[in-house]
Amino acid sequence: MASVRLTPEKLPVMLGPVQETLLVPLLGRASETEKSSGLINDPKAVEIVKSLDYDFEKWRGTPTLMAATIRTLMYDHEVSNFLKAHPEGTVVEIGCGLNTRFERLDNGSAHWFELDLPDSMALRRRFFQEQERRMMIAASFLEPSWYDQVHSTQGPWLFVSEAVIIYIEADAVERALRSLAGRFPGAQLLMDTTSTRMVDRQSRHDVMKTMPKDSWFRWKCDEPEALSAWGLKLIRSKTFLDAEPELVDRFPLLYRVVTRWAPWLIRSQASDYKINLFELAPTS
Repeated sequence: MASVRLTPEKLPVMLGPVQETLLVPLLGRASETEKSSGLINDPKAVEIVKSLDYDFEKWRGTPTLMAATIRTLMYDHEVSNFLKAHPEGTVVEIGCGLNTRFERLDNGSAHWFELDLPDSMALRRRFFQEQERRMMIAASFLEPSWYDQVHSTQGPWLFVSEAVIIYIEADAVERALRSLAGRFPGAQLLMDTTSTRMVDRQSRHDVMKTMPKDSWFRWKCDEPEALSAWGLKLIRSKTFLDAEPELVDRFPLLYRVVTRWAPWLIRSQASDYKINLFELAPTS
């Protein structure tokens, strides 16, 4: 009698509307990994996508998937710079979702905290485990209950928010960032911002238009340098046009041509989204 191979059931996805957006960069990394010359090699992302019971097809082929991976790699570059300067420092990933940054960048001596809401962290724990230097915290970025655990490492600290804070209402963002700056003066914060135009045009966004409005961006920030009033001193700000040359070399041909030889074609649109590095310097 022939044996029957049973196919394991896929894992259901039970996330809040904003938390559901963590699946977008996950699919982006998986899609790039499956290409013969993709931007990233992330077999863990491929494994997770295949394990989840979710309609990923609605996003496949959208430009945002590649953009999300470019964003991730630009973040990786900044995190790598921090780890080179502070090999035993602490990286705190705010709203870590199903990111694999620890797998990509861990140097064997840094401390890592991965912070996310309870439903996202419950899903994350199905695929990742804590280690001696890698700790997971189920908590909201908006609540300071997690500060003491992170502060115990003595720093220096790099807080990383990749497509997280942009989903929060402006008044809550201000309170949280002022609080963070007050508790961790001298730390660095790597955070993206979205312009008023980008937030107001989400109904045209290739991915966001497929999501309920509860999942959309909320925080509008046209001038990252103005956040100095909250205790955030801007070190540098980048758009996708400022991606590192070694990353641009791996872009598809059309992206390379536009980025290098005709950036004026997309400069206005590119400036709607920025990746910013700040030093936390609380105001009096």
